[in-house]
Order: sequence, then structure tokens, then C-alpha cells
Amino acid sequence: MSSRSHARDSSVIPPVKGILRHVKWEHLLAGVSGGAASTLLLHPLDLVKIRFQVNEGTHAVGHHVARPEYRGIVHAIRTIQKTSGFTGLYQGVKPNVLGSASSWGFYFMFYNTLKTFMQDGDSKVDLGARKHTLAASGAGLMTLVLTNPVWVVKTRLCLQYDTNASSIKSEKYYSGMFDALCKIYKHEGVRGWYKGFLPGMFGISHGVIQFVCYEEMKTKYNNFKQRPIDERLNSAEYLAFAALSKILAATVTYPYQVVRSRLQDQHRSYNGISDIIRQVYRYEGLWAFYKGLAPNLLRVTPACCITFLVYENFISLFTHRAKKS
Repeated sequence: MSSRSHARDSSVIPPVKGILRHVKWEHLLAGVSGGAASTLLLHPLDLVKIRFQVNEGTHAVGHHVARPEYRGIVHAIRTIQKTSGFTGLYQGVKPNVLGSASSWGFYFMFYNTLKTFMQDGDSKVDLGARKHTLAASGAGLMTLVLTNPVWVVKTRLCLQYDTNASSIKSEKYYSGMFDALCKIYKHEGVRGWYKGFLPGMFGISHGVIQFVCYEEMKTKYNNFKQRPIDERLNSAEYLAFAALSKILAATVTYPYQVVRSRLQDQHRSYNGISDIIRQVYRYEGLWAFYKGLAPNLLRVTPACCITFLVYENFISLFTHRAKKS
């Protein structure tokens, strides 16, 4: 068959089928496993981070919410454990595990599907930073649409302080993940599930920075070693690249997480993103956009390393089995 007739035949195939044939479910399984493992281990730091993010301090005029005051990470963990027991450190863990596991799973699956589609199935093709950015952006958007309701529920469960439930308005008290989903829908509609979606869109840049840096570091490293760019690395190399890319992405994009957490907080109401930015800057200062950064880095760096290590080892296992068969 001539190349011209081959091109004519290929053009008849709808593009979506071309993408779907590159879907590999092992990336979903590997991502879910890594995300679940890291979240279960490090959830208490995520809980502390969220509570720091929404704390207005003593300068919020007219809308101050009575919240526990923490002097630092260790004091926060000790206070929560003292007032709510060990289980208090795991408030919101179910939606967090569900959200993290599904987010990592979907992200890895979508990202690798788009990446493989761009490579036309040849893993040795170097896409470069621009195409890696496109793949990461597309994967981030699709993942956000699917998982945003879970993140709203996680935030609200994390912000249920040690208060008598009867003193809280019924629509703002949740007995669990399913109850939260139902009450948010009942009182706020579908829009309630998608609070924080717009800053979450900005948060896609977090994944883009992380994955582009991670991919480019792996590629440059293999080039330096004069190996194929799809050469599997050892665990220490994966850990180093995962940690560096995550620290950079988390630090650069952190303010959007503060804005998103405040939008999702059931105890406060703001008139949109611009109102949050204005009030935070006016009453709390520029550094308030980095509240909770320390526990966040303490959590996300090892969490990312665990996730990527589990993920890459799963993929290595699948690759080894595929070669044997």
C-alpha cells in the first residue's frame, strides 16, 4: 500500500479512536495505588495545612470566625489530638483518600494517554517541554472536572472544629462524606460542588510545572547517561526528580490553594475570588497567601515521592510482564 493511500485511510479514522487506543489502564491503577498510600500516611499534615489556610487571624474586620489558634505545626497536631483524639487528626480522610487516589489515577492515565498519542505510540520520541505542557494541561483539566466535588467535601470535613454539633446550623454540619455531598447539593446546588473550581483551574499550572520538570529532568538525565529517554530509572533517581519537581511546583503555585480553601470554607462567605484576594491582602498581608506552606511542603514532598515511587514501580512491573509475555 502506498504512503498516499495509507494517509487517506488514516484520515477516515476519527481522532478520538486514535486517542482511545493509547489508553493504558495500568497508569490508572498505579496512580490510584500511589495516591492512596501517600494520603493515608500524611493526612494529618493536610488537615493542619487547611486550618492554617483559612485562619484570618485577628485582623479580619466584621467576619471573624471563632477558630482554634495554633502556634505552629506541632502545637496544632497536639491540640487536635488532645481535643478530638487520634481520629481527629483524620477528619476528612475518606474524601481525601478518594480525591487523591482518583486524582493521581486519572491524571497519570490522561497524561500518559495524551503523551503516547503525541508520540504515536513510540515512547522513545522526545516531546519536549511544549508538548509535555499540553499533555499535562489537558490531563489536569479533565481530572479537575471529575474530582472537584470530592475536594469541596474534604475541605469542609477538615474544617469541622471541636464544637457541639447541635450549635452548628444543620446544613453546615456533616456526619460524613456522603452526608456532605447530599447537603451541599441540597442547599447550594451543583455550584456548591464546584466551589473553588476557578482557582483550581489556575492550579492546573501546578501539575504542568511538576510534570514538565519531572519529564524534562528524566529525559536530560538519560541523555547525559547516553541512554534511551524511556530507560527505567532506579528508585533513588525517581525520588530525587519527584521531590525537586514537587517542591518547585508547590512553592510557585501555593497561593491558589489558600484562595480555593477559603472559597470552600462553610464558615465564611466571600463575594468571589477577587474579594478573597482583596481581603486577605488588606487585613492579613501578602504572606497570608502562603499560610500553611510549611506543613504543605512537609506533606506534599514525601507524599509526591511515595506516589511517584509506587507509580513508577507499578509501571516497571507492568512493563516487565509485558516483555515476558
